[in-house]
Amino acid sequence: MTSEVRPVFLDLRRIRLPINALVSILHRVTGVLLIVSIPLVLGLFALSLSGPEGFSDAAAALRHPLGRLLLLGWFWLLMHHFFVGIRFLLLEVGIGETRQGSRDTAWSSLAAGVVSALLLWVLFL
Repeated sequence: MTSEVRPVFLDLRRIRLPINALVSILHRVTGVLLIVSIPLVLGLFALSLSGPEGFSDAAAALRHPLGRLLLLGWFWLLMHHFFVGIRFLLLEVGIGETRQGSRDTAWSSLAAGVVSALLLWVLFL
């Protein structure tokens, strides 16, 4: 019988995940948050189509500082999920499978998500 030494205490705050793992976890979280945000987005869209007053109410909600912040967050969710999804598709066909390639594509997808979210936010203000 072999005796395995197993960790007794695992402090999750001290574990440093590689960037690949963080990007993967963020991809899952952004997917869930995008699904959860569908009723809010559809409700705002329906309000904007209900008539001139509804459109101005929806526009006013998005012009409010909290609305602008939520819009920036939603753009980041969408863009991050999009670019990391492309990264995972590239990994499926063998692009970026090396350790360094995987790190590079992880950092690139993170940067692309942030930059494109900021660009969309500036365009829609």
